[in-house]
Amino acid sequence: MDEANGSASSDEAGSSQSFDQYLRELSDPSIKLKTAGLSALSALDTAQIAQLAEAWPQIEVGRRREMVQELLDLGEDNVEYDFDAVFLQGAGDEDPGVRLHSVRGLWEHEGVGLIPRLLELIRKDEDAAVRAEAALALGRFVVRSEEGRLRERYFKTVESGLREVISNADEIEEVRARAIEAIGPHDAAWVRQAISEAYESGVRRMKVAAVHAMGRSCEPRWLPLLLRELSNEEAEIRYEAAIALGSLGDQSAVANLVGTLSDPDEEVRGASIAALGEIGGREAREALMEISREGSPAAKEAAVAALAEIDFEEDPLSYRYRF
Repeated sequence: MDEANGSASSDEAGSSQSFDQYLRELSDPSIKLKTAGLSALSALDTAQIAQLAEAWPQIEVGRRREMVQELLDLGEDNVEYDFDAVFLQGAGDEDPGVRLHSVRGLWEHEGVGLIPRLLELIRKDEDAAVRAEAALALGRFVVRSEEGRLRERYFKTVESGLREVISNADEIEEVRARAIEAIGPHDAAWVRQAISEAYESGVRRMKVAAVHAMGRSCEPRWLPLLLRELSNEEAEIRYEAAIALGSLGDQSAVANLVGTLSDPDEEVRGASIAALGEIGGREAREALMEISREGSPAAKEAAVAALAEIDFEEDPLSYRYRF
């Protein structure tokens, strides 16, 4: 063996021993969990994933729960980290809290191997919060399919699973609502029917889901209903309607959204500002310019961001070279 290969083998062995030692520390409840050390769990290789799977049951449940929560927060703050191997392990954990945070942690994971696991969770998990989170997670595969980035055979299993949940009258509202939100982008007659039924159900949570799904569908057919919901007495529905109108991007919604800039609810006002930024155009720009000069500090900041969105959409190169 030459010197270079010998050195590489030595480094690999040292790395393996170091990771094994870290796993032993994780398994020791007397050693305080340090957030800084969790970076060792990023971008695991095949051998390390096997080591993690073997060590996982030896880590007490409270520590596992703390780990996945810390990793979730760490991953949101640092995009260079990749904790998917840990979250995939946690998605099959015996503890519902670990499963819930693990599914949330997989929000960027687009590997089709995740689909069967999510479908199993929405069908069989005994914890409703986990089922709801799994249904929501399937939504990104729906989007991929609509964008032509997912093979039909994979999408069919996703569609079937979500449709099964939506049509299950015995399932709790939150899980069915998440499934409706997830399938919203799919252009199919049964999806439009499910959205309509949820909207007309008289159940507040289902109506919120329907309004959310209308926006994800990007279908102009929902425009009249969404405009009407900007005046709903429920702030949450007004908020979802504003967000949905931004997603539709129809210029005819601008005047109505401008009217909601004085909404009594701060989150609704913020959603309307963001929606105007997504839609763009002269009228939207003028309203946002006024807010950027005379609004509250939070509204000014949101308006500036929305104006930047309009600038970028109108001339991406011009916007880039300003900085």
